[in-house]
Amino acid sequence: MSQQPEAVLRVEPLGMPWRTPDPFLFCVHHDDKYPVGNERLGPSASLAGRNLGQDFDGRDGWNMYHGTVVPGFPQHPHRGFETVTVVRSGLLDHSDSLGAAARFGGGDVQWLTAGAGINHSEMFPLLQRDQPNPVELFQIWLNLPRANKLVEPHFSMLWNHVIPRHVARDAEGRATEVTVVAGSLGDVKAPPPPPKSWAAQETADVAIWTLKLAPGARWTLPAAAPGSNRMLYFFLGAGLRVAGRAIPPSHGVELRADVAVELENGADAAELLMLQGRPIGEPVVQYGPFVMNSRQEIQQAFADYQRTGFGGWPWPANDPVHPREEGRFARHADGRIERPA
Repeated sequence: MSQQPEAVLRVEPLGMPWRTPDPFLFCVHHDDKYPVGNERLGPSASLAGRNLGQDFDGRDGWNMYHGTVVPGFPQHPHRGFETVTVVRSGLLDHSDSLGAAARFGGGDVQWLTAGAGINHSEMFPLLQRDQPNPVELFQIWLNLPRANKLVEPHFSMLWNHVIPRHVARDAEGRATEVTVVAGSLGDVKAPPPPPKSWAAQETADVAIWTLKLAPGARWTLPAAAPGSNRMLYFFLGAGLRVAGRAIPPSHGVELRADVAVELENGADAAELLMLQGRPIGEPVVQYGPFVMNSRQEIQQAFADYQRTGFGGWPWPANDPVHPREEGRFARHADGRIERPA
């Protein structure tokens, strides 16, 4: 009688950032309990004692990050990979060197192909002046294969209402909800990623899902393609069993992708992120915001950025935010404007 292959390959505490397998490069979970906002869309609270410009200490349950007035990440460059930014609550204001801009949040996703190079800022405007402004998001870096490292920059907006959810119920009626940002689950298929993304290749088997399990819920994660990498990140909840193995809270689980895995939740609601994909399998040389295949290409990235600024910076400040009254929108580099329905 053949033996079932081991499904759980590795269990590890979630650090900062979270460890990711090829084709992913990076994943971070921002979860900030910002207070009420002020007239400049920053926190209506004293910033005394914070290491402004480099505030990652989590004081009072929130960070300014590299922001000094509004929390977030003022202009910075990228080349050679993609950012997938899943804003689960709160808002993010995007501005970039191509003149494009966006405000998105509440379940929206921006999928940005940096390609040959882009400068952008990501700020968290605190619009509410009479109540707290929590912000929770994932930023995921997905590598680009050598052939697409220097494609023209491009972003796609995946608005909350077009991102599909699959709800399954176990024998006791307990629900597991899967939000399919990338990939497919049965007949449920995510919106298309940018055209030059590794995820746009059918054989890449890329999936980005969030899972929410009711207390005591059971659900079987279906098998993926042989040769793919798969990670589960258990970021909210008190107890979880994966293929019968107890997983502590705030731990990552590396799985054998081509084996179906039963998830059994504990007494509290649980949430997980899943990242999956066939590895690109090329050399990765990274220096800060540039990810290429060789040291020479990294040196060229710095030279190109110093020479061109990846298009310059058309905004009056390094940390621009959009007007308080502006709703969710995206203005692309070609001037096209889109808004969620």
